[in-house]
Amino acid sequence: MKDLKSRKKEPNQNKNVTLHKDSKPEFIFGKKNYKFLFIGLAFIVVGFIIMAYGLDFTYAGSHEDPNYFDPSIYSWTRIRLAPTLVLIGFGIEVYAILLNPNKSSEK
Repeated sequence: MKDLKSRKKEPNQNKNVTLHKDSKPEFIFGKKNYKFLFIGLAFIVVGFIIMAYGLDFTYAGSHEDPNYFDPSIYSWTRIRLAPTLVLIGFGIEVYAILLNPNKSSEK
């Protein structure tokens, strides 16, 4: 049995990895994927902004009197439109992740 300290370690023991000097690092996603990721992110951000401020850009809790009730928190844009935009944004994000950028459109 050989002594463990005297054993040499080889620099690259994984034989499946090939290193090329001229190779560029590749991104996981393609340009089309990133475009859809940013579009989906924009939908999500706009949805959360509308949820917080509404389309008139007034914060629902901005009144100084704590007994004041602001009925604008139940507006159609905050209850229906904003969550729909957020869900559409998440759907676009899933599509962007699953999109294959190497698939050619020609058959």
